[in-house]
Amino acid sequence: MSIETIRRRVVLMRHSKADWSDQDDHERPLSERGLRDAPVTGRWIAGSGVVPDLALCSTAVRCRDTWKLVQPELSQRPRTVHDERLYEASLGELIAVLNEVPDDVSDLVVVGHNPGMHALADALAGEVDGDLLARMNRSGFPTSAIAVLTFSGSWKAVEHGSGHLVAFWSPHA
Repeated sequence: MSIETIRRRVVLMRHSKADWSDQDDHERPLSERGLRDAPVTGRWIAGSGVVPDLALCSTAVRCRDTWKLVQPELSQRPRTVHDERLYEASLGELIAVLNEVPDDVSDLVVVGHNPGMHALADALAGEVDGDLLARMNRSGFPTSAIAVLTFSGSWKAVEHGSGHLVAFWSPHA
């Protein structure tokens, strides 16, 4: 099978609801709602049939804690890389991170922040199933939301409009 025909999936996940405390933004923990929503999000991923090979997770406490609560719900735990570039990343930086993913990864999870996760899902979605894009844009990509996109070819070829948005889900939408 040539690299151009290989199907890849990326799950873009916004961290669960964080507590608005007096702490530095990077150190904010999950709120009670976030602690409840993260495992539900993990169950949704597991039920979707996505079995991630790799997870890229922001170094922010709320992202790390979200991922810790999601992982036990999955059928297998993927290798996890905590990447400081995902914190406050621009759209261009997020695409650059995706372009660095090794080609032996078929299914990827990215745990990050808004507005980045929403902007990335919107920018990559060249094709869309049904009204998913409209639903995603109306919702504003709330905490614990998930967008799943598929691609053909190498991760190096991921760019604006190269993906197919096949799912959008949120525990509160």
